[in-house]
Parts: sequence; structure tokens; C-alpha cells
Amino acid sequence: MTRASDTQGGPLTPSKEGLPAWLDPVVHAVRTVSPRQLSRFLPPEDGAGRQSAVLILFGEGERGPELLLMERASSLRSHAGQPSFPGGALDPEDGDPRGDGPLRAALREAEEETGLDPSGVQLFGVLPRLYIPVSGFVVTPVLGWWREPSPVGVVDPNETARVFTVPVVDLTDPANRATAVHPSGHRGPAFLVESALVWGFTAGIIDRLLHFAGWERPWDREKQVPLDWRA
Repeated sequence: MTRASDTQGGPLTPSKEGLPAWLDPVVHAVRTVSPRQLSRFLPPEDGAGRQSAVLILFGEGERGPELLLMERASSLRSHAGQPSFPGGALDPEDGDPRGDGPLRAALREAEEETGLDPSGVQLFGVLPRLYIPVSGFVVTPVLGWWREPSPVGVVDPNETARVFTVPVVDLTDPANRATAVHPSGHRGPAFLVESALVWGFTAGIIDRLLHFAGWERPWDREKQVPLDWRA
């Protein structure tokens, strides 16, 4: 088993050893999904875009499997006030963007933003790199199992408004699902959970993971949630 704390300076390799059985469908989805099945926005072929990573962290709470999310501070320049996975741009010390750099970045950013102890996280997979046109980020989604949970919360209020977990059962509840509609005409999946509206890139990833893991339940795609131009 490879953990972040064991690999200071050494290679960081995802491991599927010892994962709970309920994660098997996610592991299968990560192994088989193609970039186009996740998003129509893929990294520019010319290599443009800022390399970044997010941590999709599965834990087990009082109501079963759950995901760790955070709400970005309303003062940030990009994606202000938006719920998201912990994550951010790669730093030079994270290493090779084509190697284990995104894995290190995902853990480092999660620690910086939520106070998470990376030594309790077992990384088990990486999804294809995706693109966020509005901010120019090329994002590598890194998946982890919160084997040894640690306290989390807001570390820097200038970056993060709050840190929270969402039970997967709430994400799959049809009553909590909707289609977000931006004034630009863009439409995408949304989740109304934990007093938050999760939409955009984060909701898109959650939607596809639920679908390809076989956890998705039929929901009303005509139910709409309007966004404003500031979103």
C-alpha cells in the first residue's frame, strides 16, 4: 500500500489493495472510462493550459460512503463561492505533470485547503485529464480512499469558505438532482446538497462517476436551477 507519508521524494503510486468492496464499481469505472465519456472539454492539443489536480476523496461516514467537498471563498478571482473538490495548480516541487506530480499536488492542496492529513489517504486511481475553458486549467482528477479519517476544516478563509462531506446516498437521491442553466445557455448536472448548489466541473465529475459506477438513479432532467452571470 502506498501512502503520501511514505513517499517523500520517492514515487507515488496508486494502490487498490485493501479497499472496501463498495468502492469496486468506482475502481472499475476509473479503469474503463474514456476522456470523452467524462467531458466534451479536453486539454488543448498544443499543450496549453495550467496543469492542476483535484482530490476526489471517498470516506465512510454515519450514513455510508461520502465525498469530501469544500466551498471556495467568495473573494476568489475564479470559481468564487463554488463548491468543489480540494485541489489546485501544480507547483514545481510536485514533480512531473505527466508522472506523479498531479497525485502529489492533489494531496498537498487538500492538506493546505482542508487541513486533511495526507498520511490517512490511500490513492487508488486517476481519471483522464480534463479542461476547464473558463479558467484555462488542465485538471487531473485523483481518487482516494480516506482510510484513516482526520479532522478537516477551513485553513485559510481567504481561499475556503467551508469544508464539508456529502453522503453518496444524498447525491444519488433524485430529489437532490437538477440541471443547472447558465445565462450563456450552458446546461449541466447539479446537486442540491448540504445547503449548497454543486454545479460546473465538480458536478460533472460526480455525475459521471455515479453513472459509470452504476449508482445513478433515474432523476428529472427537466428540473432546472438557474445560475446568474456571476457564476
